[in-house]
Amino acid sequence: MDVLVPFAAAVVSLRLAAELVRRYRRRRGNELLAWAASLVCFAAASAALAWAAAAGWDDRVFRVYYLFGGLLTAALLGAGSLLRVSVRHAGAVALVYAGLAIGVALAMRIEPTVGGSEIPDASEHLELAPARLVALIGNVVGTIAAIGVALTGLRRRPLGNTLIIGGVAVAALGSALAGLGGGGGSVFTALAACLLYAGFVSSR
Repeated sequence: MDVLVPFAAAVVSLRLAAELVRRYRRRRGNELLAWAASLVCFAAASAALAWAAAAGWDDRVFRVYYLFGGLLTAALLGAGSLLRVSVRHAGAVALVYAGLAIGVALAMRIEPTVGGSEIPDASEHLELAPARLVALIGNVVGTIAAIGVALTGLRRRPLGNTLIIGGVAVAALGSALAGLGGGGGSVFTALAACLLYAGFVSSR
């Protein structure tokens, strides 16, 4: 069950990302690409949880999980929201940040080595700078951008923006409840992906 639930969450998120890419091909809105990338990150983080449930945690799985779940998802979500309201340079900043995040994930020192079956606590394995600090900045800025844009557009598109706010809240709740394990957390991930997708589609 601990393998199947995160695997299912990965498939759902990836399918919704593909649907956003299909919409991008028709409408050419750059926000759709950023949002699709954020859902791909949901999928990759969920796949890492499935991998860990099947074979146990190690440094490789942790790097994948931390890159996509900790460093990229919220930042790309926020970038998509900023692009939707035509904030200049949001796309370029997101690309630079993504490159930085990949570099951090590849180079970060993990000590002590990750192991066991429980989701690792990043504070026990990573130093504050740069890995945890970059993740904190990316998550805070991305979340503020996504919620801020949704709140400002709430009167104009109440349903779509409410769904986006709900998706962000559910994703944050799933991260906070790490004690549920990979299976429990992935339920929140799948639900968040569905809410966000519905919000993206309804708010355009």
